[in-house]
Amino acid sequence: MPLGQRLLLSIPSFLLGLIIVGGAVILSIAGLLIVHRFVPHHKLKLHNDVTGPIFGTLGAIYAVLLAFAVIIVWQSFDKSSLNVEKEANCLAALYRDSETFSQEFKQKVRSSVKDYAQAVINEEWKTIVRGEASPRVEKILENLWFLYGSYLPKTETEKVFFAESVRKLNELGELRTSRLMDSRTSIHPLLWFVLIFGGIITIIFTFFFGAENLKAQIVMATLLAILISLILFTILLLDFPFSGGISISADAFKQVFM
Repeated sequence: MPLGQRLLLSIPSFLLGLIIVGGAVILSIAGLLIVHRFVPHHKLKLHNDVTGPIFGTLGAIYAVLLAFAVIIVWQSFDKSSLNVEKEANCLAALYRDSETFSQEFKQKVRSSVKDYAQAVINEEWKTIVRGEASPRVEKILENLWFLYGSYLPKTETEKVFFAESVRKLNELGELRTSRLMDSRTSIHPLLWFVLIFGGIITIIFTFFFGAENLKAQIVMATLLAILISLILFTILLLDFPFSGGISISADAFKQVFM
């Protein structure tokens, strides 16, 4: 299990956010006071004309990197949410299309479809927060495959709906696999390293501005630390779409079968 997902599961999101933001603020203030203690501001002020442009370039590069990371995790989160809706719609289509089959087969299919939805809602949504699948859902899906594999459509109408149902069943399996993969994967650790290390460098750069008003400099460094840490926390929340305080719910399945 990735470290970020473990943190989201072990610490409430609100408290985790406070720890991340509070830690960034404390470290930024402490670092600024240490630099101010050993290097007088009038010496740093002599280099403001050099420090300013470098900080501007650094800030622009890091802002682009943050925006890139936010877009990646947001698109991934949105795609995962859409896939859940598609999965529920596939179940609904299987339930609806079974109307054209024989009474016995229709009842078996509809019973399995309902069992699948209930197992996803009551069981798999509890295991997926850890990136784990539910064995019961897997067994029900295999049972559906067995039902369709052992059925021989008799009329032309049944053949048309049978072919469409098999296609939906294939899509259902693919969407579930995608959901499980999305629950346990995250952005590459190297990118996390660059994001965190880049944020630290950006904040440290504020220590070397020669400002006569120390309180004003502390406020500016604090606001920058809050902004960067909040964005990183947002990336962490969106990186695991089924874990943490901001997560995809099973409402799509509930709306269809409850």
